[in-house]
Amino acid sequence: MTHESQPPDGGAHEGLVVRGVSKRFGATRVLDDFDLDVRPGEVVALLGENGAGKSTLSNIIAGLFPSDTGRMSWQGRTYEPKAPGDAITDGIGLIHQETRLLPDLSVAENVFLGRLLTRGGRIDRAEMNRRAREQLHRLGLDISPTRLVGTLGVAARQQVEIAKALTLDAKLLLLDEPTAALGGDETDHLFERIDALRKQGVSFIYISHRLEEIARICDRVVVMRDGKRVATHANARVPVAQLVEEMVGRSVDRIFPDTGTPAEREVLRVEGLSNPSFQDVSFSVRAGEVFGIAGIVGAGRTELVRAVTGVDPVTGGKVSVDGQVLRLRGPRDAIEAGVVLVPEDRKGQGAVLDLSIGDNVILPNLDRVARQGWLTSGRVAAVAADAIKLMTVKGRPEQPVGTLSGGNQQKVVIAKWLERQPKVIILDEPTRGIDVGARAAIYEVIADLARSGMAVVVVSSDLDEVLGLSHRVLVLSRGRQQGILPAAEATDAAVMHLATA
Repeated sequence: MTHESQPPDGGAHEGLVVRGVSKRFGATRVLDDFDLDVRPGEVVALLGENGAGKSTLSNIIAGLFPSDTGRMSWQGRTYEPKAPGDAITDGIGLIHQETRLLPDLSVAENVFLGRLLTRGGRIDRAEMNRRAREQLHRLGLDISPTRLVGTLGVAARQQVEIAKALTLDAKLLLLDEPTAALGGDETDHLFERIDALRKQGVSFIYISHRLEEIARICDRVVVMRDGKRVATHANARVPVAQLVEEMVGRSVDRIFPDTGTPAEREVLRVEGLSNPSFQDVSFSVRAGEVFGIAGIVGAGRTELVRAVTGVDPVTGGKVSVDGQVLRLRGPRDAIEAGVVLVPEDRKGQGAVLDLSIGDNVILPNLDRVARQGWLTSGRVAAVAADAIKLMTVKGRPEQPVGTLSGGNQQKVVIAKWLERQPKVIILDEPTRGIDVGARAAIYEVIADLARSGMAVVVVSSDLDEVLGLSHRVLVLSRGRQQGILPAAEATDAAVMHLATA
């Protein structure tokens, strides 16, 4: 570990200088006398668990709200943004972890929102479409700039958010979990753009829970814990285990737990399933098995599990549970058969953020917990308390889910479905945007479910996650099944060979 060196002039240089920044929300101090330097053309990793203060610092730099104490300078001048527009005008852009796009506008309209290109007093849609398509192509995303954002998946929306920032001509970009929804190829495209921009003097603050990315793209590493800087590394070649220990304040010896040995009994069978996004997919999942589904963005992973759980219609094939063919007219049919889905978009589809933990847990379980049609506050509190204990959620039954960290929100979404005691649980991107400590806790839950005899399906763009948890891995490429690999044969190279076929 090294201490961050000060510039020769005592703190002023042509990049970003943050000194003594603190911030409180109510009684909680989320930033405590924080210092940071980011020089031109430098990529600085900002690491820490959820709640460490990373996003708060990013929001202050991007002008979303002011700090309570401290000062900042940018390009050698005092920097005091009063609003995001001030930051953008000064060449500073923030790519949020949760996309903030308007679903009823086109991709190009979102990319240039607030700064629409005009020609002769009229909106120049042709030029907007051209420039948006150019940036999307550089990121490896082949979609029409006239397509409505609401029709895109989470990964594609994230790439549109990145393309939007790249068109700002910014000199400092704050990337908050930019690859959380991206696969390997998409991440590589993004890193190529970062490399090209840093050579032009563009600086980056890079926030990620994918610690293996840090050495690939970052120059220095700053580690946060409880709003304070606890470690600074002069280069990014730091063992992941060391970074994890610095982030959580303790040793995390094993990331992927033992998931046990599956039984022979088949629980879920999918035969020849097809819809417009995928064709002729077949697989089975046994009791106690963790079955992984891998593939690059656009392969049809999410579409497949949505079809299996009755969310999306199918054009052919069938789904069976315990030998009984399901008639899937909607999600209710799958739920009643014992098949539940934890969706990839936990904020938009998995939880009602304004409702309490208790209400979220109760919502899909009214038929099970409302005795004789009556539901009491005491019953809600009791069920929620059991869910909180089971999933080790850091929260109270009456606490709104929107006030929880990402990891605890995910635990609530899982808990509400476990209340139904399902036969099959499907988890789509179970740890997207979750810090390493909470990620390890989710992995333990998955392992416990498998060891208890439940059939578990894990879909993830994080290949290490799929390989570390799964007994077998199904690989999709462009909507087609390329193979099913047992754990012993499912290496990074083997999976990517099939995923790019």
